[in-house]
Amino acid sequence: MMALRASLPMTVRRFAAGIDVSAQTVRLVVLSQRWRARGPVRIEHIAAGPLPEGAMAGAEILDRRAVSQALRDVFSGMPHLVANHALHCAMALPASATLFSKMPLARMIAAHEVGDVDRRSLDALEPLMLGEAERIAGIERHALAVDWFVERSSAHPGMVTIAATGRRHLEARIECAATAGISLSTIDGEPHAALRAIRHAALLELELNESYVAVWIGLEGIFGWRITGQMLAAEMRYPSPEHADLIDALRDLTRHSPSVDCVLVGGEIELLDGIGVTIADMGEALGCTALPFECAPLVECDGRPASESIHDPAYVVAFGLALRGVME
Repeated sequence: MMALRASLPMTVRRFAAGIDVSAQTVRLVVLSQRWRARGPVRIEHIAAGPLPEGAMAGAEILDRRAVSQALRDVFSGMPHLVANHALHCAMALPASATLFSKMPLARMIAAHEVGDVDRRSLDALEPLMLGEAERIAGIERHALAVDWFVERSSAHPGMVTIAATGRRHLEARIECAATAGISLSTIDGEPHAALRAIRHAALLELELNESYVAVWIGLEGIFGWRITGQMLAAEMRYPSPEHADLIDALRDLTRHSPSVDCVLVGGEIELLDGIGVTIADMGEALGCTALPFECAPLVECDGRPASESIHDPAYVVAFGLALRGVME
């Protein structure tokens, strides 16, 4: 009876793992959340392990054996009670591996000279989406993995977003995970996972409807988004030809906004040293507070592992991946 009572709090929780594989490190965050209550999330496990030099080259996995071993290592320290539960595991793809296209659904239908389409049967649009994916990627659809959705929000009604990536990138990650005994349920883009984590942090740390800028620093560049209320109002990427430096890019991001209340920054913060910018510089340029992303304030106080990693902004992608798993 005692064993049953001890297990009940665990069985009503949903568990998810976010796996971030970068050039030199594999990071893991495991979160849980009560299924029905939609209460606070809890960090069940957080860990990182090194990758040998040459294991990765951008989006390409060159040494699958090394990546699989690193995955085994970071999962091996997972608490026994957590390891015994079903995990929804998600891994990220670098930004360079995924291409996006956005356009109004009506324009796409007109461009392909398609007749009336029953909006209740979106499966009929699949050939159009695959054709657009071929166009933006420049390779045939059999070599692509494609995802798409029609925007339902009042801000962008009827807009279609299409994401395409080389199938080989997905297959390599699925194979590495499977070799390590991990079944992946989701593969997401790094910037999207980081943005999800930062928006979650803003909901908990900022006042409702405050305007803020989210910044993610990755090995392939810096991504920024301006959030007004709950709406994504603008986005940018740096380096880019139109911006002289990062500060110029951030100012351009907020040009059509009277002010922002905060800048939240996650990712590989140390990469800012290479361009001579600090988090404080970002806040000063935008006239607001600037804060690094941390996992620590976002979870139940009794659910924090005794690890300094919960204060490391580099875990933003892994946290965002796991967050998707517990909230879907």
